[in-house]
Amino acid sequence: MLLSVVFSFRNEEDVLNILIERLQKTLNPLDIDYELIFVNDASTDGSLELLFNLHEKDKRIKIINMSRRFGVAPCVMAGLRHTKGDAVVYMDSDLQDPPELIPALLEKFKEGADVVNTTRTKRNGESVFKMWLTRRAYRVINFVSDIDIPENTGDFKLLSRRAVDQLINLNEYDPFMRGLVRWIGFKQEQVFYEREARCAGKTHFSLFRSLQPTEEFIRGLVSFSELPLHFALVLGFFVSVGAFIYLLEIIFTRVFLGIHNPGWPAIMVTMLFLCGTILFTIGVQGLYIGKIHQEIKKRPPYIIESKRGFDDNEQSR
Repeated sequence: MLLSVVFSFRNEEDVLNILIERLQKTLNPLDIDYELIFVNDASTDGSLELLFNLHEKDKRIKIINMSRRFGVAPCVMAGLRHTKGDAVVYMDSDLQDPPELIPALLEKFKEGADVVNTTRTKRNGESVFKMWLTRRAYRVINFVSDIDIPENTGDFKLLSRRAVDQLINLNEYDPFMRGLVRWIGFKQEQVFYEREARCAGKTHFSLFRSLQPTEEFIRGLVSFSELPLHFALVLGFFVSVGAFIYLLEIIFTRVFLGIHNPGWPAIMVTMLFLCGTILFTIGVQGLYIGKIHQEIKKRPPYIIESKRGFDDNEQSR
């Protein structure tokens, strides 16, 4: 059996040595072959040089170097396309997700699971407000979409070979990985664990300093649901009905009651409400149009600058 482990990383020089050491201690006692595929998302520190040196000592360490920064999901997809394993694990490289959990994932795989999700029972090192906001985001996505993503289930999973092949065949430009893994179906199991605080360095996904959490939420919202479009349509309908009723009320009070109120504040409030509704619905439509625009351009989701440790040419393909 061959196991592939995929990492997307950026500027993780302080963590990589510890990560690989823990991986080797975990995987070497197992009766399997394995490969470790690191996808470098345009790091600016010494991460790439460190991996090159480690590759010379252990050829199971393989490196994919992106031509520029593309983001986590494209890097994960690039790594998945280069895997050869019967089972594939992909995870973050910051050691918040313990590699020591991989044997438990393999046990579920051997029992017949095509997808083994890891669910966090506790998340050390993260604020209460972030946890509250994350739970609400999961519930909103699950409410509006046609998939059900378990809460506190992130990007640390095991996939069977056929599950990986199906993900690759989808060929989406801007994939929402957590949703796609649920969407492909197959037998899915869960393994529970307590998430650790970051081992070293600083997080690249700060709640207030990075747009990545917001972008991921919007990506999940529009990738698997048309409900926001339906909501915009219904909202526009009821606002129009309300405006028509208000018009009838003005006519009735003027003609039958002889009451005429200039109503400047009411007019301004109504205008602002209508303008806000119009801008909201246009914004919702814009999210979907933007997704369509990305897809029809047919640009590749990533470009590889170089590779190290693979059988084919080390240049981008």
